[in-house]
Amino acid sequence: MTAIELTDLARLHRSGQARGITSVCSAHPIVLRAALRHGRAKGSTVLIEATCNQVNHVGGYTGMTPTDFAELVYDLAREEGCPHELIVLGGDHLGPNPWRHLPAGEAMEQACDMMEAYVSAGFRKLHLDASMGCANEPAALNDEVTALRAARLARRGEEAAAKSDLPLPLYIIGTEVPPPGGADHALDDITPTAPDAARTTIAVHQEIFEAHGLSEMLGRVIGLVVQPGVEFGNHNVIPYDANKARDLIRVLESHDGLVFEAHSTDYQGTGPLSELVRGGFSILKVGPELTFVLRETLYALDLIASDMLPNYGDRPLYHAMEEVMLAEPENWARHYHGTDSERRVMRHYSLSDRIRYYWTDQKAQSAVADLLAALRGKTVPLPLMWQHLPRAASAAGQPLDPEALLIRRVGDTLAEYHSACIIQEV
Repeated sequence: MTAIELTDLARLHRSGQARGITSVCSAHPIVLRAALRHGRAKGSTVLIEATCNQVNHVGGYTGMTPTDFAELVYDLAREEGCPHELIVLGGDHLGPNPWRHLPAGEAMEQACDMMEAYVSAGFRKLHLDASMGCANEPAALNDEVTALRAARLARRGEEAAAKSDLPLPLYIIGTEVPPPGGADHALDDITPTAPDAARTTIAVHQEIFEAHGLSEMLGRVIGLVVQPGVEFGNHNVIPYDANKARDLIRVLESHDGLVFEAHSTDYQGTGPLSELVRGGFSILKVGPELTFVLRETLYALDLIASDMLPNYGDRPLYHAMEEVMLAEPENWARHYHGTDSERRVMRHYSLSDRIRYYWTDQKAQSAVADLLAALRGKTVPLPLMWQHLPRAASAAGQPLDPEALLIRRVGDTLAEYHSACIIQEV
């Protein structure tokens, strides 16, 4: 598979030779390394996206500005030997969401400043999302207000690109997405976006963008976010059902330049992901699954070290993460419900993987560093690897490189996405 341009996706779908691109939504350095290493090995496009809450002009919850994030990605790319030209940076849910507690005017000023920061830092793919209400507004806004605010954001992006002499951005519109990080409860069914709702979103954005002198920009709107009927909760996954999305898929027949962008495709597996690509969901966003696999591997190594090394202790990484999460419950308390024991299990093993917010904590980083140092160069017996990490059994019986193993396990998930993104006959 060779690298393809985002602007080629719609043409390829209409030609009957659909292709997909995986959108890696994570700021974890190991996940980023895995994505860059995979892209280098396959020669494929590496689309890496940051969200408005995670990275913004005032730091976001990672503490990184768009420039910081871009520098992190390109520094890792140099170390991994991934060519610069394979990398595309994207911004997800770019809008007033981090400041929605403020009046709309103030929140949009912040959002516009954030948009300028993203574009100036070299982010090319921008998801315009101004659908959320701000102070004293409804929680969700109608298409007209959303499109008006999206136009304002887009104009700022266009101006920033021109000022910095950068390529003009590519845009994604639409806001009907699952809750960030997955749902908070067990799910039985998810209804795909109604076709008429998708058509209305496109039509309203087109009308308002043209009315605000952004007609030229419309040619660079490459995708629409819709709900294809996929989701994951804390405990279960709703797989893609192409029959339920059949009428939605037909919307693309009237819009030559568009594909769909699918959020929360985590845990779908290669088969459903391939069906999504075949249906025109050409941009597949994944995040929590990648950090879930990372956590899964770290915890398996924690168990291996506990069983194998007399002085390591009894699962010190697990206990450190429990301590960190209990001390700062803001990122999980609203999302995990039930008894104390049920909430404890979800803190560590939920598919929503809200533990991912805590890996940057100093105590967490220290515990991970101690684990990796304890196992580095050690030889893990095959039966012990079978017990705790059977999917990495080939690493048994030889000096262990735990960092490489973590990257490899995340890369296994990326390989599933890669397989789904190769040419799919429509």
